[in-house]
Amino acid sequence: MGARWDGDERGLGIGDAGRLVPGAGELVEAFGQPAWVAEEPEAHLLPHLEAWCERDGRLALSGSHGDDAGAFIVECEWRGGPAGVGQARAAAFALIGSFAESATYVRQRRVEGRLRFEVGTGELAPDTRFAPHGHVVVIDVAGVLSASL
Repeated sequence: MGARWDGDERGLGIGDAGRLVPGAGELVEAFGQPAWVAEEPEAHLLPHLEAWCERDGRLALSGSHGDDAGAFIVECEWRGGPAGVGQARAAAFALIGSFAESATYVRQRRVEGRLRFEVGTGELAPDTRFAPHGHVVVIDVAGVLSASL
């Protein structure tokens, strides 16, 4: 077995995450429902993103737009000073928390010199008083990877 982090001598874990599979499966199933992604993310999500960035200061919005698949693309610049990926991830997760709903998936990737956070978030039955719905948000953060390398 390979090391999972610097100093890992076990090479394997202590259990599995099977208890999370049912809940994660509910969200994955919702992702595949036709017309599950809600319209007008500029009206429903952008005010939360702008307010968080204004208060926090680590990320600055530099642009946003919807794409043909219904995702809301959010472009940010890192303003938090010299930092590594972990600090930028913490800021991105706080930003995501400003609009996240009761079920949320986040995947971080490195794409073209930026950190990209692919987010699926929504309300699932029976945990919502509204009809189940969700959002797909892609957050690109520029200015971290070049600073942390």
